[in-house]
Amino acid sequence: MPIPVQSADSTPALGEAPTTSNAKGRSIQEWKAIVAEFSTPSLPKAIWQLVDTLVPYVLLWAAMIWSLKGPYWVTLGLAALAGLLLVRVFIIFHDCGHGSFFKSKRANNVVGFLTGMLTFTPYSHWTWQHAVHHQTSGDLDRRGEGDIWTLTVEEYLAAPKWKRFLYRVARNPIVLFLVAPLGMFWIYQRFSSPNAKAGQRHSVWLMNLALAAMVGGLVYALGWKQYLMIQTPLTLVAGASGIWMFYVQHQFEDVYWKRREEWDYTTAAVEGSSFYKLPRILQWFTGNIGFHHVHHLSSRIPNYHLEACHNSHPMFRDVKPITLMSSLKCANLRLFDEEAGQLVGYKRLREIRRQRKQSAA
Repeated sequence: MPIPVQSADSTPALGEAPTTSNAKGRSIQEWKAIVAEFSTPSLPKAIWQLVDTLVPYVLLWAAMIWSLKGPYWVTLGLAALAGLLLVRVFIIFHDCGHGSFFKSKRANNVVGFLTGMLTFTPYSHWTWQHAVHHQTSGDLDRRGEGDIWTLTVEEYLAAPKWKRFLYRVARNPIVLFLVAPLGMFWIYQRFSSPNAKAGQRHSVWLMNLALAAMVGGLVYALGWKQYLMIQTPLTLVAGASGIWMFYVQHQFEDVYWKRREEWDYTTAAVEGSSFYKLPRILQWFTGNIGFHHVHHLSSRIPNYHLEACHNSHPMFRDVKPITLMSSLKCANLRLFDEEAGQLVGYKRLREIRRQRKQSAA
């Protein structure tokens, strides 16, 4: 029996959010009109994206299996390429969750579940969590579901030592981008959120059964050691790349964060999500999701229309891009300083502490 799936189309209904916006002074109705023409899925584009992603991915798996007969560095090189392709697979999965990849809900759900198997991600459960992320992004009072753990400076200073220690560990780049990929996709996503409803919990169990069958079959055919020699580096590359993309999209210096009473949906979309301007080849592998400000404004725009939407309106082109080089600075950001309205690092935290001690003296 198919599990009911809540689409992650998270643009708030007009009765649920302010009808005016601080984002360049435009109302939600005006923004909807601007993006409307790009919100219609294209079956030819969707099918071609499946072909140009899944066919080379399957071929790379065959090549990795064959390469195990030779030097392992060849397998690692192929796994790195397959890992980048798996990021593109995840973007297809992501669009299916938003109900934007195909017009057909059934097609979105079927392809979403199958690509979820490849990415080790439970479709319905993730779709729900991601919808919450879209509905609450940039809202300091509604953090915690589907986002990266972020504390304010004041929250960090008021926290007990054990919590500060855990936070420093969780925000450490080695943990975020080397440990978390395996932990997230192999372990964490095998369990449901305490806030999940029955259908979402069932989707986790169903995905676990499907993965047991898929992984069990591969282990039986290849051997557990050979399987892990392929799947481990592949997951590391895909997971680290995906987490890094998500990190840069919402963890940059001038990111928008406001308390609930000041929070605005469209401003959070345009100013709380980055325009990550990547080289064309990386833009292809990441399914145009670098145009994240456009995606958060309307999650109904499929990835293959994001760039066209971005180029269609002067406001989008005026958004300051984050480049591959400049994005490296984001790795040093740790806490949100509400007073300055910026994400800051531990160096700035030490300065704040020193200033307060001097003021108290």
